[in-house]
Amino acid sequence: MARGLREIKRQIKSVQSTKQITKAMEMVAASKLRRAQEKATAARPYADKLKEMVFSIASTSNEIKHPMFEKRPVKKTGYLVITSDRGLAGGYNTNILKKVMLTIAANHKSKDEYELFVIGRKGREYFRRRELPIVEELTDLSDTPNFADIKSIAYAAVQRFEQGYIDELHICYNRFINALTQIPETIQLLPMETVKTNTATAAYEYEPSASAVLEVLLPKYAETLIYGALLDGKASELGSKMTAMGSATKNATKMIGELQLTYNRARQAAITQEISEIVAGADSQS
Repeated sequence: MARGLREIKRQIKSVQSTKQITKAMEMVAASKLRRAQEKATAARPYADKLKEMVFSIASTSNEIKHPMFEKRPVKKTGYLVITSDRGLAGGYNTNILKKVMLTIAANHKSKDEYELFVIGRKGREYFRRRELPIVEELTDLSDTPNFADIKSIAYAAVQRFEQGYIDELHICYNRFINALTQIPETIQLLPMETVKTNTATAAYEYEPSASAVLEVLLPKYAETLIYGALLDGKASELGSKMTAMGSATKNATKMIGELQLTYNRARQAAITQEISEIVAGADSQS
């Protein structure tokens, strides 16, 4: 019985140590989540203004043509998949990877029909195990990445489309709603669709020409959308991690309560048994 009490007490201490770790991780994720949300929010005005200028040029100039607007028969599709480098983030990676695999299964019959650009170690390892075609990969990003950190893979993905290696480019990421809700999404980035809006926009004068400006702005706009999706994905990762660690802390608290109850019952049974043995011994001597 004493051995059983020691084992239960040891298990209680182990769960208490785990609870301290998950609680600390929850607080760290909550702190980083606030910064990630602020960074994602701060990046939106730049992306919105860039979008306004790009589509203002594209919608007012009928003569302008650019490879990023060119729709061609889809022979090969590119998927830029955003995952995390570390685990302990609930269903963050599982949800987006499942979404990607379902999309691939629904639209492609062989590995020659698509290629992958992967951000995050979890996604890279997942696709490598299945021997899927990874063209570019990027790992070891910080929780508050800068545009320079992802410029290489964003540029490579856009260039693959411009040079005709792929005919479509999709971004696959978790869209951040709040700390409890992240929605896995697959959106088409390229080719872009010109959007004519009825709202009034500012009049711009372009030097040397509108087409030359569009030639520079379009790749930057596509890369900015990729960066925005990454910031959204980082916020989703941290929100999912905070929620997962919060649930783990609650489960640990519940488990400690159950173990403490088991310990008290076992201790009471041991005391009762000792009293019974003492009484029996006294009776045998009388």
